[in-house]
Amino acid sequence: MAGERERRGRAFGGAGGGNDIQWCFSQVKGAVEDDVSEADIISTVEFNHSGELLATGDKGGRVVIFQQESKSPYHRGEYSVYSTFQSHEPEFDYLKSLEIEEKINKIRWLPQKNAAQFLLSTNDKTIKLWKISERDKRPEGYNLKEENGRYRDPTTVTTLRVPVFRPMDLMVEASPRRIFANAHTYHINSISVNSDYETYLSADDLRVNLWHLEITDRSFNIVDIKPANMEELTEVITAAEFHPHHCNTFVYSSSKGTIRLCDMRESALCDRHSKLFEEPEDPSNRSFFSEIISSISDVKFSHNGRYMMTRDYLSVKIWDLNMESRPVETYQVHEYLRSKLCSLYENDCIFDKFECCWNGPDNVVMTGSYNNFFRMFDRNTKRDITLEASRENSKPRMVLKPRKVCASGKRKKDEITVDSLDFNKKILHTAWHPKENIIAVATTNNLYIFQDRVN
Repeated sequence: MAGERERRGRAFGGAGGGNDIQWCFSQVKGAVEDDVSEADIISTVEFNHSGELLATGDKGGRVVIFQQESKSPYHRGEYSVYSTFQSHEPEFDYLKSLEIEEKINKIRWLPQKNAAQFLLSTNDKTIKLWKISERDKRPEGYNLKEENGRYRDPTTVTTLRVPVFRPMDLMVEASPRRIFANAHTYHINSISVNSDYETYLSADDLRVNLWHLEITDRSFNIVDIKPANMEELTEVITAAEFHPHHCNTFVYSSSKGTIRLCDMRESALCDRHSKLFEEPEDPSNRSFFSEIISSISDVKFSHNGRYMMTRDYLSVKIWDLNMESRPVETYQVHEYLRSKLCSLYENDCIFDKFECCWNGPDNVVMTGSYNNFFRMFDRNTKRDITLEASRENSKPRMVLKPRKVCASGKRKKDEITVDSLDFNKKILHTAWHPKENIIAVATTNNLYIFQDRVN
């Protein structure tokens, strides 16, 4: 066990020497075609609490669940399709003359309590609770029903039979157990299950609502930042999450780069925060784009609940919940893009919302970038690495080579210049197995799975 813990804690590295872990290709899911259908673009990726299941949602409203095939060290990163279902359909709001997209914005798993699995999925307006269950037996020998399902005339029944269960091929069924609708005027950007596992929150641009998982017809509004006059609107909510251990605490981030921590014990409406996390802006970096790139696109608590991580356009920041004045760690994701902000503004890439994630022991963080690059930062050694999700590196157990971007000056042999980066290839969604060194990375319509190399 000690060796396994040490291996997980070292979940970092590339082709370098020492005790660094080397990441190698395991699988890629999705079509190879260059002509990508809009409906196939992956919009969210999430491991369940054990890591045995991995769910993806796409712009076509579908949820695909993959199941880990093997626990053996060499094949831990191999997942096969377990269930696919249509979670949301396109709708039309006739009162506002607005189309409601079927795109899945977020998926969140509930901890497993019995043989079935439960997950929450949401599009812009409606949240659904899905039950995923297995059936490998079917009843036979009904008294009032034929084998083909037709009902018998009760007067023709002369003997009573005891129905029995017969084995059948395994069938995985997904059924909607609850539908939570009509509570958000604006687009839902976050859902987060509380540590009491009875309630969850949902956040849109201006409000955060608290739901009970058993009650669909009402929710409690716990944050409302909508001004009386919409012309006075200066910021919107970009993400929200419950604390992993304290059921009364949650945070929400804003487009102004601030994070507010709220305590639901203080008042029913948490408009007055308990803590405000904000880093003063460096005047030397002030520009026309400062406000846009300071907007926080994701916030995630560490598994131990001591820290939280935020992602803005250029960096990842780690905050200690006991220190509001500045982050304890700042990692530059793609600082070389600072000189390219003007063209990124013109092609709308500056508004891309990158997510971030922690590894199991909370000592490595991961986030995506452009050119199908993704970045890892080791909090202990302060080392970082850039890796690429590419079909060229998709031979089984092929070790990923670190990539380097040449910001200026003469380009070295293995480096790539900033001007040759492909901004249409981007990794917005990443997930890390909660217990092992297995990562899932979503490129446009492909899901790449990597695992650590076993020596």
